[in-house]
Amino acid sequence: MRFEITRLDDVDGTAVDSTVVDAASVNRIVQQAASIGQRILIRPADTPVS
Repeated sequence: MRFEITRLDDVDGTAVDSTVVDAASVNRIVQQAASIGQRILIRPADTPVS
């Protein structure tokens, strides 16, 4: 499964940038964001119908 991780602005919460990662990378990214106090939004990435 893939997830979209959006980095949020510290002041007003608007989206700054986003990336799509696999499930194995989510924990690492969450740990990095927590260590610096970064706000992020995580949601399942849209997957194309095959």
